[in-house]
Amino acid sequence: MRLCVFIVVAVLLIFVEKGPTHIEASNSVSAYVQNLIYSNRIAIFSKSYCPYCMHAKGIFRELNEKPFVVELDLRDDGYKIQSHLLDLIGRGTVPQVFVNGKHIGGSDG
Repeated sequence: MRLCVFIVVAVLLIFVEKGPTHIEASNSVSAYVQNLIYSNRIAIFSKSYCPYCMHAKGIFRELNEKPFVVELDLRDDGYKIQSHLLDLIGRGTVPQVFVNGKHIGGSDG
């Protein structure tokens, strides 16, 4: 199972096209999230204590990739960011992973 996850992530890193470099947003949380997603090759919205988040971050670490990680539980506005993610992608859970501006999902455990 783990090898399958590595293969999927590797293919996405190689073949997913880069998204737009700038998105206009109506508020600061929205702007922060959009800019983070489109300004980083890999962006992970996480919580520092979450085992599923640790698993997702570990996959990228094993692939020698360095994602930009936002630890929502360590930010004063983390709940706002998580709420915005729910509006944006229809999921309010973590982790949520974006590669080249495209949402690829979370973790299956």
